[in-house]
Amino acid sequence: MHEMEFYHVQKADLLELQDISRQTFFDAFSEVNTNEDMNQYLNMNLSLEQLTKELSNPSTSFYFAKSNNEILAYLKLNEAEAQTEKRDVPSMEIERIYVRKEFQNRGVGQFLLDKSIQITKDKQLKLIWLGVWEHNLKAIKFYEKNGFHFFGKHSFFLGEDEQTDLLMELRIN
Repeated sequence: MHEMEFYHVQKADLLELQDISRQTFFDAFSEVNTNEDMNQYLNMNLSLEQLTKELSNPSTSFYFAKSNNEILAYLKLNEAEAQTEKRDVPSMEIERIYVRKEFQNRGVGQFLLDKSIQITKDKQLKLIWLGVWEHNLKAIKFYEKNGFHFFGKHSFFLGEDEQTDLLMELRIN
C-alpha cells in the first residue's frame, strides 16, 4: 500500500462520503441486523440530506484516509455540542471510524485513531472518547490496546432495534 494521506472532507466530496459511509456500515452490520433495520438506518442517517447537514456543522469534521487517490476509510469527529453525550471536560468524540473491508488489518484504523488523538491534542482538549457496539470485540480490543478505558454505555438505535454501545475514553495529558 502506498503512503496514506489524511484528507479533510469538503462539500464537493459528499457523494464519495455517502458511498463509503453506506458501504462500510453495511459490511460491518448487515449480517447481524434485519434488512428493514439496515435500510431504515442507511436512509435516515446516511442520506445525502443528513450528511450535508453534518458536514455543514462547524463542530463536526469528516476525514478520509487515502492511498494512491483511493479512499480506504473515513473518520467522523464531533466536538462541543455536536457530541452525542455531554462531557464535563472539553472533549472530542470519535463518532465513526470505518475502514473498507479489503483494507482492514493494514494499519488504516490505527492511522485514523492516531490522527484523531493528534487533533484532540492540537485543540488542547482533555479527553477523546467514543461509543463501540458491545459485541464488536475486535474494536474493543483495538481501543483498549490504545489506552482507552470504559466509562459507561448508551443506547444506539439501528432502525427499530435498540443496541448498546460501550463508551470508552482516553485522557489527554
